[in-house]
Amino acid sequence: MQQKPAVHIIDDEIIAPLGWGTSANLAQIKQRQTAIKKHKISAENFYYAALFEEEKLQQNFDELSFSKAEDFTKLEKLFLLTVHHLLERNPINLEETVLIISTTKGNVELLEKAENSIPEKSKLYSLGKTIQKYFNLKNEPITLSNACISGGLGLSVGKRLLEENAYKNALVLGGDVVSKFTRSGFQLLQAMDSEICKPYDKKRKGINLGEATAGVLLSTEKQNSTIQIVGEATANDANHISGPSRTGEGLVKAISSALNEAHLEASAIDCISAHGTATLYNDAMEAQAFGRLKLQQKPLTSYKAYYGHTFGASALIESILSIKSLQQNLLFPSLGCDEIGVEPALNIQQNLENKELKFALKTASGFGGCNFAMIFKNLKYA
Repeated sequence: MQQKPAVHIIDDEIIAPLGWGTSANLAQIKQRQTAIKKHKISAENFYYAALFEEEKLQQNFDELSFSKAEDFTKLEKLFLLTVHHLLERNPINLEETVLIISTTKGNVELLEKAENSIPEKSKLYSLGKTIQKYFNLKNEPITLSNACISGGLGLSVGKRLLEENAYKNALVLGGDVVSKFTRSGFQLLQAMDSEICKPYDKKRKGINLGEATAGVLLSTEKQNSTIQIVGEATANDANHISGPSRTGEGLVKAISSALNEAHLEASAIDCISAHGTATLYNDAMEAQAFGRLKLQQKPLTSYKAYYGHTFGASALIESILSIKSLQQNLLFPSLGCDEIGVEPALNIQQNLENKELKFALKTASGFGGCNFAMIFKNLKYA
């Protein structure tokens, strides 16, 4: 059997209210700064979220030479900026590159003003067409939407396509913005906290919303990469349309499959970037899954109290932060957990800590019972 090529992380980009670019985001995380603020809807109605300043976004966008004739949506602008930064730093052969876009809602806000027809830009595939057009990408874009694991699934699909030699490079994007649709939906589910969220804490009440885009460039050519994807898997426990399995069945299966592909025991994992939404059921489910795999003592970080829940971008942003942990041999602090409120108790990372890190595990879970796991290897210790 022909050996599959290794898939390397070549570059990454995070554009979020927390920071413009990955380095700016890391600087804020190291200072334990959050982008989540209180936002007013009406005199008596408010919510906590991490939202872009429209003026700053437009200022950054205006600095690029995109056509002034087209009226881009907020999400399109963010994706175009993300791709611009990655391609500017990496002069790759676009004929050998596939574009993969992960989003849960796309331009869903356009439906709010639609009357008798569905706007073309509200269809998920239109995002890929917009990016393909403006960067003259040669290959047909792939659009993925699988609830909150979408960004991670994009990495998995990119890795598998590269392993099959379908392409040499994969440009994986993840993104979503906050709209009335997303806000009202989670309010109806009574799943939003009235303060900054508290992942895994005894007093956790729910999520905060967030918006962001992120991008990762994968390649079978190692270049200067120090990080390789060595295992990944997705699994669906089909438990409930919005509630996770109480015993973590799908997440256990996804992590176990990723470990099996990486030829690793759970004990080899050095740190975990978990989903950590701060909802009662998600955090409890994750604790059960990690406990079943004897991972509960591994240093664990949730980034939701920095960014809010960024949906299609979340698993991709948090994968990038896992990669940075390995590259810098740093454990990044989790925010909001003052008193552990899950069983078994997890080892929530409270402080910025230097530590030699070889393998990082990223997990995510979402509506419909979907679960994702990916293992990154630090090649400095290969």
